[in-house]
Amino acid sequence: MKKSRITTFQVISFSFLCFILLGTLLLMLPFASTAPGSAGFADCFFTATSAVCVTGLVVRDTATSWTPFGQAVILLLIQIGGLGVVTAAAALFFISGKKIGLMQRSTMQEALAAPQVGGIVRLTRFIVSATLLMELIGALLLLPSFWIAYGFPKALWLSCFHSVSAFCNAGFDLMGFQGAFSSMTGFAGHPGVNPVLILLITVGGIGFLVWNDVKEHRFRFKQYRLQSKIVLITSAVMVLIPFGWFLAFEMGHLSFGERLWPALFQSVTLRTAGFNTVDLSQISGGGQALMIFFMLVGGSPGSTAGGMKTTTIAVLVLTARAVFKRRGHVECMGRRIGDEAVRQAVAILVMYFSLFLFAGVVISRIESLPLLTCLFETASAIGTVGLTLGITPGLGLVSRGILAVLMFLGRVGGLTLIYAAQPTRLGEQSTLPLEKITVG
Repeated sequence: MKKSRITTFQVISFSFLCFILLGTLLLMLPFASTAPGSAGFADCFFTATSAVCVTGLVVRDTATSWTPFGQAVILLLIQIGGLGVVTAAAALFFISGKKIGLMQRSTMQEALAAPQVGGIVRLTRFIVSATLLMELIGALLLLPSFWIAYGFPKALWLSCFHSVSAFCNAGFDLMGFQGAFSSMTGFAGHPGVNPVLILLITVGGIGFLVWNDVKEHRFRFKQYRLQSKIVLITSAVMVLIPFGWFLAFEMGHLSFGERLWPALFQSVTLRTAGFNTVDLSQISGGGQALMIFFMLVGGSPGSTAGGMKTTTIAVLVLTARAVFKRRGHVECMGRRIGDEAVRQAVAILVMYFSLFLFAGVVISRIESLPLLTCLFETASAIGTVGLTLGITPGLGLVSRGILAVLMFLGRVGGLTLIYAAQPTRLGEQSTLPLEKITVG
């Protein structure tokens, strides 16, 4: 009898699911919601899934539907989901002084998308401390703006909540007291709020390994890992393209100067942050289609963001370039990219596009809603973005369940779930005969 062994992929998937269920139970407590009695299981489960998967799609307004206790539970789930369940658990090991074994180190490596097990504990310590430091700095920078608007006690909680939510790319907000599901529309163009949120979203979305490169090599870009170079370049392109589109073709009721902050903010928030400072239902069909593509791409590996990841789309573009130039290998900046990375990138692309498209069609059919609107919502869910055209609160249980599954898959990772469901295989001992087929 072969001894069964739990894989790291199963540990990661099961850990996320456990925290979702725990968060659901806490939100179902009578003193967690503002309405009489306790909130229903379906609403609590959807909210907990959205928080742990750092998405931001909600069926209840966070500010008005949950008590301070409920909001604190949501914030804790966001922090755990942003760091990653495994990283958060490792932080508890550090605090308790317990020794971290080889199995735990291997799981931490997979959770962080680190290249090797060696130095993983030191890297995790750096990630946890840097995360808390950045969130503290963000809260302090947001405090003056909220203090002026709402007074100190309320401003302190708003600053802490939005700093963590922005850094973890979650998109949950507490601005519903100004209007249900209003997000950050009350601060469109605000010079004290916009740059802070943009910085937090960007730093949280570029990935922990990029932080480590910046810490070790400062501004010596040539010494960065190839992955860090690809992440930074691709991330910059992914901000500039929608920024140019929004400036040129959207928000026509605003002057050019008034469009600058909203255009930049919406371009950055597509990195899976989920905040919005403009009414997205007023964006043109072409603009919404563009947003769907960027939401699907999402953030970077080993970050607080979800989606297909910037490295995936970069590898696909580089593969296409290699085919066009008839090169035998995929190359970038004097380095060769392995065939395994190319195969995984193609598999991820097919998986994400198939699921997002199929789910959008199903929801459109069930709810009798326009297909583009439903595709916007499913892209937001599987990319763990949280942007919405306002249809999520009105969806039925089946449609909400579909979005919850997409959020879970988008945060844990499609390949992680597939590997978790499959038994571990040994290396192939033989290969089948080769036969060529024509494509294109």
